Amino acid sequence: MNTRPAAGRGTVRAEVREDGVALVTLDRPEVHNAVDEAMAHELARVWRDFRFDDAVRAVVLTGAGGRAFCTGVDRSVRVPQPPSPYSLDDPLLGIGPKSCDLWKPVVAAVAGMACGGAFYLLGEAEFVVASEDATFFDPHTSYGMVSAYEAVLMAQRMPYGEAARMALMGTAERLSARRAQEFGLVCEVTAPGETVPAALRAAAVIASWPTEAVQGTVRALWSAREATRQQALALAPHLIALGSLAPDRQAALFAARTRTHRVR
Repeated sequence: MNTRPAAGRGTVRAEVREDGVALVTLDRPEVHNAVDEAMAHELARVWRDFRFDDAVRAVVLTGAGGRAFCTGVDRSVRVPQPPSPYSLDDPLLGIGPKSCDLWKPVVAAVAGMACGGAFYLLGEAEFVVASEDATFFDPHTSYGMVSAYEAVLMAQRMPYGEAARMALMGTAERLSARRAQEFGLVCEVTAPGETVPAALRAAAVIASWPTEAVQGTVRALWSAREATRQQALALAPHLIALGSLAPDRQAALFAARTRTHRVR
């Protein structure tokens, strides 16, 4: 199928297919597609450009390299913070499609690890297709950090107990794709290498329907939970400021991390 390049530069690749599906790829495989400031800006630009592109009727979002979909914020990035506990600058708040006012449906295609800040993206996708080798986890508590935005977004996609367990177990435990499918975080599990094709097939079907009806349906689905979500997210910066360790203590915990974990 012919494609044409869309917005996106060094850290995000975007191409629009003739069937109306845009394939967006996080392209920093050497750091497990962790998000730096450049990627955050590029993602926001891609979503905003798609708002004005009638050729784009559905989107598939994936990560390059196969080892990870995304591992959240790049820990080498230092974001200066205001001294007030009532303010927080989070570079990931604008990386999701809904935060950029894009209401065209997004299907996430996940292979390898999806953790931490990856949930800003998964939390704003319509549904998730995952490789059977995909794993999901939230490392925040292990490194002395409050999981606030991530926990809120996942609590809206998962049963409370599952969201709580993932957020609180930190790096000690990872959720398998099969287990995630059992309670609905993942809609389809594929063999390795088949995840993006499966997501593209689903997106192509969605893109074939009248886009006004599709976008209206997406907006209706989100309206069902948006009020609760907005109230919860409003508390997040205060909880992070009050409950997270100082950056140097976080860095020490990260440096001392172990590689052992359980997959369930």
